[in-house]
Amino acid sequence: MFGPIGMPEMLIILAIVILIFGANRLPELGKGIGQGIKNFKSGMKHESTDEK
Repeated sequence: MFGPIGMPEMLIILAIVILIFGANRLPELGKGIGQGIKNFKSGMKHESTDEK
């Protein structure tokens, strides 16, 4: 149904994010998302070691 996301779609998504959050808050938003991904990966790593 949906194919891979191409460059035009990414630009549209970026424009919408800038409109919603504003250009000044983008670094904070990126930092928060990065920390969330890091915590998720760390949690998954600890979960797999706990099961062993």
